[in-house]
Amino acid sequence: MTDDARYVARQANGPEDLRRAEMLRAARFGRADGADRDAFDARCAHLLVEERATGRLVCCCRLLFLSGGGEIAQSYSAQFYDLGPLARFEGRMAEIGRFCIAPDRPDPDILRVAWAALTRLVDARGIAMLFGCSSFAGVRAEAYLDSFAVLRARHLAPRDWGPRIKAPSVYRFAERLQRYRPDPREAMRLMPPLLRSYLAMGGRVSDHAVIDRDLGTLHVFTGLEVGAIPDRRKRALRALPG
Repeated sequence: MTDDARYVARQANGPEDLRRAEMLRAARFGRADGADRDAFDARCAHLLVEERATGRLVCCCRLLFLSGGGEIAQSYSAQFYDLGPLARFEGRMAEIGRFCIAPDRPDPDILRVAWAALTRLVDARGIAMLFGCSSFAGVRAEAYLDSFAVLRARHLAPRDWGPRIKAPSVYRFAERLQRYRPDPREAMRLMPPLLRSYLAMGGRVSDHAVIDRDLGTLHVFTGLEVGAIPDRRKRALRALPG
């Protein structure tokens, strides 16, 4: 368990906790039926961040643990990206998915508490890589050109594990924005909070965004090799309260 004065993080325990997470996800992704669920939920551990005073769920995500790159085809991300290069990755992996913060609670402490809990899970399980799909709201790539241009210039995955195109509908920002000059401030303002956290730790992204009309998002594959996180950043994460 990880906590601060206002929020507490814990793993889900039972179907009621999962139902609450699915309802928060539905609110985040605009699901009209009031719940967001799929077959991956049963295979994942689910992390909840709750408001201490009220018990209200303000953040959730799910984690799929893999013994190594040989299991990468079993991941949610593999539905949308050709992850063949990562099949050679040696070391335990964890896919972080469906990361949601309550739409009316843009409190940075929520993200901090979530990362404190994730850090402890990574350490406890000896995870060597974190990965997942980092989502931008909406499906209009034009709204995020500055962000995509910064990702292209600074944060593309290396060739030895960068994912290839698989989804039928994508925006090839690395190819299309070669001459685009981004506004760095605007780029970071529009960058999803989870993706900003990944990038601050050395995370890398795919060279294209998948247009996911089912969830109403654009997402980029994001990978973070735990061993490449700067030592100062590791110490800061491990020093978070918990």
